[in-house]
Amino acid sequence: MAPPEPLEEEGPLEVGQSIAADAPMFSPLGVAPARAVQHLALLYDLPLQFAQQARLESLMQIIVERLVAVIPGAFRGVLLIRDRATQQLLLKAHVPPGRPSVSMTLAQRAIDKREGFIWQRGEDLTASIQETSCLSGMYAPLVWENEVLGVICVDNPSCERFFDEEDLKLLLAVARYAAMAVANRRLQEDLQQNAALLARLLTNFSPKIRDNLLKKARTGKLRLGGEKSEVTILYSDIRGFTRMSAAMDAGDVVEMLNHYFAALVNVIFHYDGTVDKFVGDAILAVFGSPEPDPRQHENAVQSALEMQAAVNRLNDERRARGLPTCDMGIGINSGEVLHGFIGSAERMEFTVIGDVVNKTARYCDAAQPGEILIGPELYQRVWRSVVAEPASIPTKHEGNLPAYRVKGIKSESGAKG
Repeated sequence: MAPPEPLEEEGPLEVGQSIAADAPMFSPLGVAPARAVQHLALLYDLPLQFAQQARLESLMQIIVERLVAVIPGAFRGVLLIRDRATQQLLLKAHVPPGRPSVSMTLAQRAIDKREGFIWQRGEDLTASIQETSCLSGMYAPLVWENEVLGVICVDNPSCERFFDEEDLKLLLAVARYAAMAVANRRLQEDLQQNAALLARLLTNFSPKIRDNLLKKARTGKLRLGGEKSEVTILYSDIRGFTRMSAAMDAGDVVEMLNHYFAALVNVIFHYDGTVDKFVGDAILAVFGSPEPDPRQHENAVQSALEMQAAVNRLNDERRARGLPTCDMGIGINSGEVLHGFIGSAERMEFTVIGDVVNKTARYCDAAQPGEILIGPELYQRVWRSVVAEPASIPTKHEGNLPAYRVKGIKSESGAKG
């Protein structure tokens, strides 16, 4: 709904009885029995409505309708809620249908003073919101955990009855219920947004790491920040992809990438790797972060071997169906990097930063189709379990980089696979 138009104020407003929003809750003691029954019935029914109404606007409309029906002399009612971003008062509910009757001056007074109050206009004055010369009303702020979330009001465009203290106490009690409902819905929205954010964030992690991160998130320990430690970086890239994709339909290109990436990511996750990012037809994966892994080096090499095996299987399947196939080169290296979650609470991303990442990309670029090249920093940690032969990578600025071409895993190593 659009925000209500402010009504013109003509003449002084006389504020009578007022009660602070944090005063003790409404009590039926001292209220006429029939009236107390109506009040209690309303207060007992509202929590039931909270559970039944899916939309906040529907719930607010019910609150206003029930309130106007219970308070003697109340003819009109309005409920306004503050927008979280702009603090503008938005119209959420009103009765009867038509133009809502609300004084923005009085609404602001309820917010500023954090109190409910009864007011009336003298008989010798006129106002744009009435046809008769006498008008009385009540305003109360919606306060929850020391925050004003909105305003609720009822008024009477006749002189038949003025509101009293018991009416005001009931209005304040209902305002608290409404504030609780608004706060609860906002909490649900926040939780849903956070859950969606966390779900998007966690898609890059293996199930095991995902569970650990969820535990940290539930206990408030998943925070922005990074650390320096040794990790193992794996970089894979499809060979000749740019040339091949130029002759393919865009939809077929996406289908092919998804087909290969799904299988490759499953392998990475099986060895507790983390997918840092997809860069076109390349995958950057990390082992040993965000959770430490004493087997990160062996897991990365084993993962690379199984990734190449997965590509070979997919190629056989795609050839049998007459679909394009591709080959892949992989580079792996280990060393100290800065890794962790960066960004903001609204947009948090996992990343790794360091020269090790750049050097791994060079090993990947030099790898021939079907090859796995690893750096000497990694080889000195896996030499007892990996079958590899020396190789050399020519570079423009660093000369020849030493490397090792992985042939397989020694059967007696005990490595999983």
